[in-house]
Amino acid sequence: MFRLWAKEFKDNRMIKDMTVCDDSDETRTHKVFNALNSVCVSFDLGNPIWLEHNIRDFKRVSKCRFMNDNFIEEIDFDYLEIQVIEEDE
Repeated sequence: MFRLWAKEFKDNRMIKDMTVCDDSDETRTHKVFNALNSVCVSFDLGNPIWLEHNIRDFKRVSKCRFMNDNFIEEIDFDYLEIQVIEEDE
């Protein structure tokens, strides 16, 4: 089972969170992108742009933060954090 936890923060407080589970046979990358897309639909956000530091952080610790510069439209929170909390074996 693959699970991704997404959290929206404003003023150092979590204002929304969501866990996405995926049992498909997709690759890890596809599961991450599909989960992030589900989060964005649920939170009514545009998909964030993956910058170099996001990719580097995600590869290193399976966690990254999307700030204002990752979104095309204005956001009303400080950042969106995603973290893989369970991986397929």
